[in-house]
Amino acid sequence: MADKTELQDMLTFARQTITAAGAIALQYFRVPLNVENKAGGGRFDPVTRADREIESYIRERISTTYPEHALVGEEAGMRTGRDNYRWFIDPIDGTKAYISGMPLWGILLGLMEADACRFGLMYQPYLQELYVGSEQGAYLCKGANTHAMTTRATRNLPDAILYCTHPAMFQSEQDLQLFDRVAERCKLMRYGGDCYAYCLLAHGFIDLVIEADLKSHDIVPLIPIIEAAGGKVTDWQGNSAINGGRVIAAANASLHEQALNLLQQPARS
Repeated sequence: MADKTELQDMLTFARQTITAAGAIALQYFRVPLNVENKAGGGRFDPVTRADREIESYIRERISTTYPEHALVGEEAGMRTGRDNYRWFIDPIDGTKAYISGMPLWGILLGLMEADACRFGLMYQPYLQELYVGSEQGAYLCKGANTHAMTTRATRNLPDAILYCTHPAMFQSEQDLQLFDRVAERCKLMRYGGDCYAYCLLAHGFIDLVIEADLKSHDIVPLIPIIEAAGGKVTDWQGNSAINGGRVIAAANASLHEQALNLLQQPARS
């Protein structure tokens, strides 16, 4: 396992890299931009020049500085490495928001060592907000200010605020029913947010995020941010969420247990 000095050096490198990549994102944000559709079958999964250039920049930086490390990126896929480190890159998490001019998107970068998420970052360059989670804690950096983050102490679903990016994430009627079962018991449910909703959870503004159809690069960078702030992230079976799929993030273990129990009950036939 890496010692604290090595991890700190890698975290410093990650912070410098992700903030520099933000300049690429801003270059193309809220300007006319060609959009390609990566999906078929009537679905819409957009990708832009900004997505590809950001990931290319981050991959090049990592490959130059840490050539032995593996890479997992949304656009360019996986590159194997020869040690235990894997970097997870989502150049624009929330491309649909990005191409709509909505600033609820972010650049994601996370590091795993073997099966452990060591740190994660989400950078929203338009808002100049950098969210970081590591063994040192969870914090928001904006300008010269650094703010330590703690999740909310909400213990009961009737008091909880729940977010989900979009109902189309649920690939079956049964999964949507299970999500609705939780949503019906919450004080407030809102759609939207992409990665930004997970950071609001870590920041103490919302209580739950429940989603599906995630990839590893969508969630690995966010896990350390939420957990360092006091939250809990798993899949719908209560196992590790590092492989994506159906994910639940909660402000605390009590709220996580209540929501998870509802997700694990049989859906209506």
